[in-house]
Amino acid sequence: MSTTGTRAIELVRRAGVKHRVHQYEPETRHGTARGARPAYGLEAAAALGIAPERIYKTLVVSVDGHLALAVVPVAGELDLKRFARALGGRRAELADATAAERATGYVIGGISPLAPRRALPVVLDAGAAAHRTIFVSAGRRGVQIELAPGDLARLSGAASAHIKRDL
Repeated sequence: MSTTGTRAIELVRRAGVKHRVHQYEPETRHGTARGARPAYGLEAAAALGIAPERIYKTLVVSVDGHLALAVVPVAGELDLKRFARALGGRRAELADATAAERATGYVIGGISPLAPRRALPVVLDAGAAAHRTIFVSAGRRGVQIELAPGDLARLSGAASAHIKRDL
């Protein structure tokens, strides 16, 4: 599995940010039971032997009709009300898979907050600051990039807010 070619990895490399790329063989495929959401992040945590609190998933969310990215630990869920408030909006809902893939240029399960196809507002859960490094998708299923939360925020233009709801 090659780690070259994702926009996320190239952005981090060009910026000279200290990082590590981690690869694993993904087991989950996009097709799951109707209504079930794949647990790509938990799969990554298990495959890499990393605590789920350090692996962050990127969700594409529609806030008052405008798309944005929420970056939350896989050990929690996104609080849609908090997320809407963090962006000055009133109503938030998860975007459908087609809209998410079209806006980011990444596939579901591999959406990265770094270098999406279209510039989107990003909110990183404030809890990320408690970790020296966190993991986010590098733009492909089975590839995670580890970097400091501050570097992630700087490179993605992320705001910080408490947007996670514990499971």
